Amino acid sequence: MSAGLREHLLQRLAQGAMPAAEVMALALYHPEFGYYRNPEGPWGFEGKDYYTALDCGPLLGQTLALRLEKAWETMDRPERFTLLEPGAGRGWLGRDLLSSIQGPFAEVFTYLHRDDNPAARRAAEGALAPWLGSCKARIVGESETLSPFVGAIVSNELFDALPAQPWRWSGTFWEREVLSPEGPGWERMEPGEAGNWFTAQSEGGLEKGDGSVWADGLPALVKELAICLERGLFLGIDYGESAAKLLAKGADLRRYQGHSVDGNWWEDLGAADLTADVDFTRLGALLAGEGFSDPGFRSLGRWVRQHAPLAEWEHHWQALDATERLKRMENLLALTLPGMMGDRFKVLEAWKR
Repeated sequence: MSAGLREHLLQRLAQGAMPAAEVMALALYHPEFGYYRNPEGPWGFEGKDYYTALDCGPLLGQTLALRLEKAWETMDRPERFTLLEPGAGRGWLGRDLLSSIQGPFAEVFTYLHRDDNPAARRAAEGALAPWLGSCKARIVGESETLSPFVGAIVSNELFDALPAQPWRWSGTFWEREVLSPEGPGWERMEPGEAGNWFTAQSEGGLEKGDGSVWADGLPALVKELAICLERGLFLGIDYGESAAKLLAKGADLRRYQGHSVDGNWWEDLGAADLTADVDFTRLGALLAGEGFSDPGFRSLGRWVRQHAPLAEWEHHWQALDATERLKRMENLLALTLPGMMGDRFKVLEAWKR
């Protein structure tokens, strides 16, 4: 932990115990000392904290390109199709999309990268360089107001980074996880809206030990994104589950550092990534409340198998040398094989007609 972040934390702890969500917000998003303001990006393999589907290869972007073209056709081929990616990181998804999209769809397609993380913007300027000059790609600031557009909003591991508060049912009352000068612990607290949601979503009633996480900032973010999209597809890729499944397993915060993951969210603040499972039931309900229809989610593996031309890929890969062919197969297995990324991650789609 940096000296600056430690000072802020100690000043706040002197006022009393901090809810875990407040600690997460400080550790990740402090404008000077937060994890997402570090000059070096955390993504990748050797020497990094975590990898994403994009580090495994281009197949996610290629599959998404086909899905978006199908969406464009479903929408009767509008003259402009704009894609906004909030929390876009290095711009690798945009790079893979723009490299894959072809034909008439490519002529109407524009990609908007939005992420104010300094390391992300710097990396995106390099990844998207071939398309920035022609305005097929554009880097926009998080504070920039966008005119409503026709097209799609696609997020990849956006919602799991929202500050989230773990709650636990004791059998008779709710407790929230906190950090005090003595360390982490639980304190009795009325959860308000979160408690009402958890109770309504539990299957067969709450049992001792049931618990989940609640992101206070989720409704505002969903509303902000919904305003941007005049008509089109919302597609979110993230790890999480239905509200009922999260309650049953007692969802908590996770700490990622050096490709290790544990639940010690209070350690190495500002130097480790903190994430939480996404409640896809709640996300779908919020999208429906903003005018989206048919929200539903499935595993990333099932989604890839539905939209990717697997037989065509296999045919084309035969022309590659053995090393490149193996890379493609490993990329596909990471996205689809049970027990790997294809199982853990979900894809939610919803339409704004």
